[in-house]
Amino acid sequence: MDSNGEPSQTAMTAAAARAAHLIVDDEPLIFRDTLAYRLLGDLAETLVGYHRSQGTHPVLVGARAAVVTRSRYTEDLLEEGGFTQYVILGAGLDTFAYRSPLAGRVRVFEVDHPSSQRWKRGLLEAAGVPVPPSLAFVPADLEAGSPLEALVAGGFDPAVPALVGWLGVTMYLTQEAIGRTLDMVAGLAPGTEIVLDYMLPEGLRDAAGQAYVEGVAPVAAERGEPWLTFLSPEEMSSLLREHGLEVVRHSGQRDSVDPALWDRSDALRPSHLSVHARARVPGA
Repeated sequence: MDSNGEPSQTAMTAAAARAAHLIVDDEPLIFRDTLAYRLLGDLAETLVGYHRSQGTHPVLVGARAAVVTRSRYTEDLLEEGGFTQYVILGAGLDTFAYRSPLAGRVRVFEVDHPSSQRWKRGLLEAAGVPVPPSLAFVPADLEAGSPLEALVAGGFDPAVPALVGWLGVTMYLTQEAIGRTLDMVAGLAPGTEIVLDYMLPEGLRDAAGQAYVEGVAPVAAERGEPWLTFLSPEEMSSLLREHGLEVVRHSGQRDSVDPALWDRSDALRPSHLSVHARARVPGA
């Protein structure tokens, strides 16, 4: 939910972009979210319809590129890393637990604001999507403090390494709030990893990234979801180290997935807009 108590436009537009990728973009598909359209319910055709009718618009292309690359990057790492616990911070309308074959061997913890979770559970029920036994909803407000106590209450084992996915969230938080969550992650078992994306500041974006920010940021602010934090890779590295994490790598949209996926005949292109940071808890 946004600061006005309304369903999150950001969560809905991200789900619509994932759904639209299967409809608007050509092969090779970067990410296959086969449930997003269904989860959006009555809003699906309207939201995905923007992509159908204006699929080459730079803002819509930028949205699809951002959401499918971050999801593919994170879920690939989950599989390759052999993690048995997956924490999704600010889960929004993420559908991993309900559609991925990996969900059968991974305990999934969706962390989000309590009102956001009530809204999502209503959408799941309306869509006839059952909640799998491997999933725990963890109500928590990341702006208010650490969700660790709520995670443990939901069955999370802090002594076992986990993958923490934190996608599409940091730009909406202050650096202080980001730091509190990183502190929590740094206190988890050695070998735990986190993947988070962050927005580049002006001057490090390319033309497509700058156009996206100019088109989307004012609208997000008007809807009660302003972008608060922009970071360079150096600044993000410093923030991660300051809070006890070991930086593994920074990956732009282009190098977060197999390069062959960018050999395309459609309008989908990577941009210098957001970067994926991967870090781990040292000591493993």
